Amino acid sequence: MSETQEINTGRSEDQKVRKEYPPYNDAALQRYVNDLGQRLAKASHRAGLQYQFLVVDSRQVNAFALPGGYIYITRGILSYLNSEAELAAVLGHEIGHVTARHSVQQISAATAANVGASVLQILVPQVRNAAGDLLVNVLGNALLSGYGREHELEADRLGAEYLARTGYDPQAMIKVVGALKDQELFDAEVAKAEGREPRAYHGLFASHPDNDTRLQEVVREAGKFSSAENRINREEFLKYVDRMIFADSPQQGIVRDNALYHPELGLVLQFPADWRVRNNAQNVVAVSPQQNALIDLRSAGRAEGLPADMLRKLLKLGTGSTVSPLTIGGLPAAVTEVTRSGKPTRVAVVFLGDSAYAIGMQASSVAIFRQHGAAMDAAMNSFHAITEQERAVAKPLRLRVITARAGMTFAGLAGTSPLGRFAEGHLRVINGLYPSGEPVAGQALKIVE
Repeated sequence: MSETQEINTGRSEDQKVRKEYPPYNDAALQRYVNDLGQRLAKASHRAGLQYQFLVVDSRQVNAFALPGGYIYITRGILSYLNSEAELAAVLGHEIGHVTARHSVQQISAATAANVGASVLQILVPQVRNAAGDLLVNVLGNALLSGYGREHELEADRLGAEYLARTGYDPQAMIKVVGALKDQELFDAEVAKAEGREPRAYHGLFASHPDNDTRLQEVVREAGKFSSAENRINREEFLKYVDRMIFADSPQQGIVRDNALYHPELGLVLQFPADWRVRNNAQNVVAVSPQQNALIDLRSAGRAEGLPADMLRKLLKLGTGSTVSPLTIGGLPAAVTEVTRSGKPTRVAVVFLGDSAYAIGMQASSVAIFRQHGAAMDAAMNSFHAITEQERAVAKPLRLRVITARAGMTFAGLAGTSPLGRFAEGHLRVINGLYPSGEPVAGQALKIVE
């Protein structure tokens, strides 16, 4: 792939990224991240590319790069960083992937192997995971792997060099690996308690053990490019993440006690209490504890005609198929039962104002569908227009930066935190003090309100 093709690919895929991951609505934070990224890019081996850096509105802990210099960082990962140097390490790592053309190599390899996946599915793990679509390939098959360990180490080496060349301490690369490892360990602890699989970040730490000597070597080697400055800029960074949304955003819906409250779309749906809910950009999926059934809610576009007509069109059903009109939450709807990928599936279309929504329910077998049928139907029938009282529940959590007082502890802060059962661990992780350590009087500290 030539550089021109690389740039064109990045430009084209950027539009798809923005649809999957909308930009986070904070102009000051966007400028701050872009300015920092541009300084790092000027120190890179491909300084002539027109780099773009974007904070995307996602709670996922992630950062990724497309060909041609398009680099994205989630507000989710920003919550777990504690200095400008750490932010620079994440951006520098992704610039390293661009300068080494890792994404180009991955796309070329997938094309050569005739793998039927989009560029985004090849490069962005969350899009790959979401590709297990309810109406296409639900309950998952093996997906494409991310960057290999050698590519990750090369991106670390290049990123550490760019840090040093721009006046930041290259040791921030190791600091970030440690911080994200702590986040991974904490999420594994929570996942075990919740009976779900841990979430994983694809890049910076995915292939590194904590004491990876090769990572330490490449970071140490980058020290030869360092100036005497070695900036950290903790206070500057914290200024920009103060009041940033934490976890779910109103634009993508707020999940509280397994209920989805979506003030932007004006809807509510209560998923089964013990199911694991994943709020994606394009859909919300709840998976049973045994991971053998799911419920999928997504937009079906503009409401046109009757719900039954839209349902037939959505599923490409023949005229002989049975589609039953009904009312869900006082709203016009229709439901049908089909088989998709050999699995029993029930799909409803509901009209809410000018919009249509599809609620899909699927299980791994007919027997399993019967087992979960009542819970899935209850979820489907819970769909309704949001009330004013429910809108009050749908206010997002936000990071706040405070000054620690003498005697302040994470256990004490957890007692008044809205983060619930695992509040102390959350607060420790976002402040880089997991699993032990306490706030120091006078120290800037992140809490969640």
